[in-house]
Amino acid sequence: MMNAMSKKTEFRAEFDINASKKMLYPYIFSPSGLSQWMADDVTVDEDKVFNFIWDGEDHPARMVSHRVNSYVRFEFLPEDEEDEDDPAYIEIRLEMNELTQSVFIAIIDYSDIDDAEESMDLWGSLVDTLKEIVGG
Repeated sequence: MMNAMSKKTEFRAEFDINASKKMLYPYIFSPSGLSQWMADDVTVDEDKVFNFIWDGEDHPARMVSHRVNSYVRFEFLPEDEEDEDDPAYIEIRLEMNELTQSVFIAIIDYSDIDDAEESMDLWGSLVDTLKEIVGG
């Protein structure tokens, strides 16, 4: 039985960034890179479980897929039975506009946050921080 309150929604957004995919990749792939812009801190343990820390709370996740200089996908470990069947995830893609040769970051955030405006503000702010770091 599905609880209507905890239904997850998918948020997608794209942000232009003036930096190469090769330069950006460490910021989406490595704990040290991710902790500079996406979370308060990110650690990884010997079992390759990434721990994203936001507002003092742990959010363990596994990197379930990635391609060098292209994308990474983190699936959050289930907190309850429902999450096991429908896990939350974040996918960050580095894409290139073939026409303009400009790079953009595509974010896919599948979570309990169902307020698209709130998600847009959050990710916009995070990507702005990343742009400041890379000078993009």
